[in-house]
Amino acid sequence: MKEDDVAPLGKAEADEFAGWFRALSDGTRIQIVSLLAKRREPMKVGAIVEAVGVGQSTVSHHLKILAEVGFVLAQPSGASTLYRINESCVTAFPSAADVVMGRPAPPRIC
Repeated sequence: MKEDDVAPLGKAEADEFAGWFRALSDGTRIQIVSLLAKRREPMKVGAIVEAVGVGQSTVSHHLKILAEVGFVLAQPSGASTLYRINESCVTAFPSAADVVMGRPAPPRIC
């Protein structure tokens, strides 16, 4: 294949992957993803606040961003919400980096 024959990544896919990279561009969000992945059970915001050591509004903001890209799932539970990792989506993240580098695309799971 000639260099001129190489097509760029599609705009929609590039925008989606950019959202994933943006979602993980903050250390606190990475802490939250790591905590939920290791915990393997849903957690309330208060428990996440205690674990990462930042304010509740900050954690809620980060959870919203993580949920928007599908890395975290929110599950209503009475008057509160439980959050858990979306393993199928998070495990696709390394494949997104591969696609950006020109390797085959992963199956769409988020």
